[in-house]
This record gives sequence, structure tokens and C-alpha cells, in this order.
Amino acid sequence: MTVASAAAGAPPAGPATLSEGRKLLIFAIMAFGQFMALLDIQIVAASLNSIQAGLNAGPDEIAWVQTAYLMAEIVMIPLAAFLSQALSTRWLFTLSAGLFTISSLLCGLAWDINSMIVFRAIQGFTGGAMVPLVFATGFAMFEGPKRAAVPAILGMVSTLAPTLGPSVGGLVTEYWDWRWLFFMNIVPGVAVTILFPLLGKVDGANPQMLRRIDWLHVASLAVFLGGLQYVLEEGPRHEWFTDEKVLTAAWFSFVGAVVFFERTFFSTMPVVKLTPFRRPTFAMACVLNVVIGFGLYASTYLTPVYLGRVREFSSLQIGTTVFVTGVAMTITAPIAARLSTRVDGRYVIAVGFAMFASSLWMFSDITPEWGFWDLFWPQVMRGLAMLLCIVPAVGMALNGVPPDQLRYASGLFNLMRNLGGAIGIAVVNTWLIDFSREHAARLSDAMGRQPDRAQEMLRGLSQMAQQWTPDASRALQTAEAVMGRVVGREAATLAFADTFMLMALLFAAALLIVPFAKPAPLQGPPPTEH
Repeated sequence: MTVASAAAGAPPAGPATLSEGRKLLIFAIMAFGQFMALLDIQIVAASLNSIQAGLNAGPDEIAWVQTAYLMAEIVMIPLAAFLSQALSTRWLFTLSAGLFTISSLLCGLAWDINSMIVFRAIQGFTGGAMVPLVFATGFAMFEGPKRAAVPAILGMVSTLAPTLGPSVGGLVTEYWDWRWLFFMNIVPGVAVTILFPLLGKVDGANPQMLRRIDWLHVASLAVFLGGLQYVLEEGPRHEWFTDEKVLTAAWFSFVGAVVFFERTFFSTMPVVKLTPFRRPTFAMACVLNVVIGFGLYASTYLTPVYLGRVREFSSLQIGTTVFVTGVAMTITAPIAARLSTRVDGRYVIAVGFAMFASSLWMFSDITPEWGFWDLFWPQVMRGLAMLLCIVPAVGMALNGVPPDQLRYASGLFNLMRNLGGAIGIAVVNTWLIDFSREHAARLSDAMGRQPDRAQEMLRGLSQMAQQWTPDASRALQTAEAVMGRVVGREAATLAFADTFMLMALLFAAALLIVPFAKPAPLQGPPPTEH
């Protein structure tokens, strides 16, 4: 057998020899590893201020604690398919879990912001391999009703982990220390690393593939996706292409994309194959997954930011407030699984998108005083909607995929969700910045048109400030600062309201895509295409 033919692969022989109990145990351990990797994307979201203080980092530097992880993860996700064929699923997953555990330890021991960025990049790169492997393995190992349950389980993991990230992070930071955000991975990570290789062979390895790997394809993939992630993360903070670094990263990403696609189509040993996109059902499922990723990550990002920036909540308060969405998701999981096997997936997704749009519309009434109970029902609605969106989308993408394409299809499908999330966070950050400036200008203009009321408010604040300081000039300065914060708070709240409203309209518009997503059959995949 030639290396090229081996790369095409045959259906994995390992699962056929495993008992059902062992298959379930393998799947459970892999799903748990995936949960760990996805949880760590957002686990630092509510604790960035504590990490910044602990590492003496600047405001711009601390953002790289998340950016480094996301840039590395997004490169590994599509690369995992090739590496799993070369090393086998068992050893790639074991290696990834082990390195993820070590890098988590190093993140907890980081001595400055530069060391943290390096260790977070390693953590994201190694964690990224675990995410697509579990999708491909679950669909390869199971048939019938068990396979139908795979999208529900993995859909819940994929959405629950990033949603719970700020909650878990806030609780850990409040009661222990921010370093335990990373130390908490050590014991479960060691357990996964030891147990998984003992459970049996999932598929075979073909290490000869590594001798003929197209390194230019690997490098172009890293430059393309890494540069794109950098542009999406840093663009909103630096006014996009007016910043030299963002513009340079965009050009590198563009060149990397050109080389990547050239190598994808003409390399004798491509590390990423786009053949799954030949199936219209898979292509449409990926489009839907971009939209889902946009909504999932952007909405998960916005709520903690509002609570921290406008309400000035602590990490613990943020965590306990956003926990509601995760509970609602858990309730929806069995409902979504059952509906996906009995109803056309397009109807399920349509209901999910409509509910998600409704939840975002409810958020658009937000005020500077909103707290737990004001956010309760919008978050519940969003949690109920999310799995109704993603469970049928996973089934559409991976049901009926030939075994030799399953790994690549899983990687590409998960990549689409992450890209949607990166685009979503970049877009909503840009909206927040632009809308905040616009509303601050309007509020200042309104105060200028009614100077008597503004002066009356300023005098009242100044009199209150004189209760703490007898110095009239200092009291006036304090009053002006308080008034500025009030205007900024109102402008920020109006910006959040506008952003949620635009997101609601986008999700409502995305309903137009759903009728074109023909559902895939529930039975096993067709024979391998040679």
C-alpha cells in the first residue's frame, strides 16, 4: 500500500472489536477531554482583572490571555484530522491530553504576562486536537439510536463548556485564586491521559504520513488562520486597518490563505482536505454552524462584559448570574436529541433560531440596573434555544459522511463554529465601541442643549461630595468625575441594547438559510469512496 492510499484510509477496524461498554467509556472520556478544552476558552473571561493584577500586565497585554489560546486552537482543529491518521486517534488524543495538562500547570505557574501568553498558546494548540477527534470517533463507533444521541451529547458539551466558563472562572477566582483556573485541570487531565490509552485501539496509525507531510501547507494554515484570528481579536480595539500591526496581520493572513488553498488542491499529501464540502448538506450545515458560533460566543461574551463594565459586578457575581444559561441547556439536551431523530432537522433549527432571536430581542431592553432576575428569562430562552440549533446541525454535517472523510469533516465543522465565534466577538466589540461613542456624543449634546438641568445635577453631586471633603474645588472635581461616569454608563448601556437588537435581527434573517439545509439520513455512512 502506498502512502497516498494509506492517507485516504480505510474504515477503522478498532471499534468493531470493542464491546459496547468500552465504546461508551472511550466516548465519555473523550467528551470530558473536549469539555476541558472548550471550558478553558472562556474560563478566564470573568477573571481577567485578577490575572492582570497578578501578572502586572497592561490593559492591552491581558487580552492576549484569550487571544493566544484562540489563535493556537483554531490552527490545530483542522490539522487534527491528518495527525490522527498518522499517529492514531488513541495516541494523538493521549498526547494532546498530556500536553494540555502540562501547559495548564505552566499557566498556573506563569511569572509574567509573556510566559502566560506562551503557555496559553500551547494549551490552546494541544486542547484544539481533542475537540474534533471526539466528533469523528463518536460517529465512527456507534450506529442507530446511539449514533443519534452523539449530536445531543457533543452539542451540549460544545455549547455548555464555553457558556459555563465565566461562571466557573468567577467562582474559582473568588474562593481560591486565579491560578486555580489552570491548576484545576491537572487531576482530571492526568486521569484522562492515563485511562484513555488503556481502553483499546480505536483506529490504526500510519506514521509514514509524517515523512511526506507538506510543511508549506502546515505553515500556510498557521499563518492564514492565526493571522485571521489576530485580526478579528485585535481589530476592534485598534480601529481595524488603521493600526499597522492589524494591517500587517491581515496581509500575512491573505497570503497564507492563497498558499493554503493552492496546497490543498495540488499537494500530494495535503494536511487539510476540503472534499466534505462537495456534499451540499455538509456545506449548508457549516454555514449554519458559523451563525451558531456567532450567536454562542458573542452572547456568552456580552453578558459578562455588561455585568463587569456597567454593573461593576465581581467575578463571583458575574459567575452566579450567567450560570442560568447552562442550566437551561442541560434541560434542553434530551428534548433536542429526541426531536432530531423524529422531526426534520430544519424545523428544529428554525425553532431554535427563532427562540435565540427572541432571547436577544429581550436583551435589547437592558438598562443600567439589570441584575440576576432581569437577565433570568432572556438567559433561559437563550439556553433553551442553543441546543435546538446545534444538535440537528451536527447531525446534518456528519451523518452520511464516508469514513475516510469523517475526520476532516469533523475538523472543518468545528472550525466553522470557532470562526463564527471569532467573527461574532469582533463584530459585537466593534458595535459596542462605535455605539458607545455615538450615544456619549448624543448625551453630551443633549446636556449642552439643557445647561440648566446639567448644572443643577452637577450642583447636587457637588453638595453630596462635600459631605466627604470640605474642599469645594475637590468636591466639584469629584462631582464632574461622577457625572462623567454616569454619562459613560448610560452610553455603554444603550450600546449594549443596540448590539443585542442587531444580533436579534441577524438571527431572524438567518432563518432564510434553514430551508436550504436538506437533512442527512440517520443511518450509517456510505461505503468509503476510493
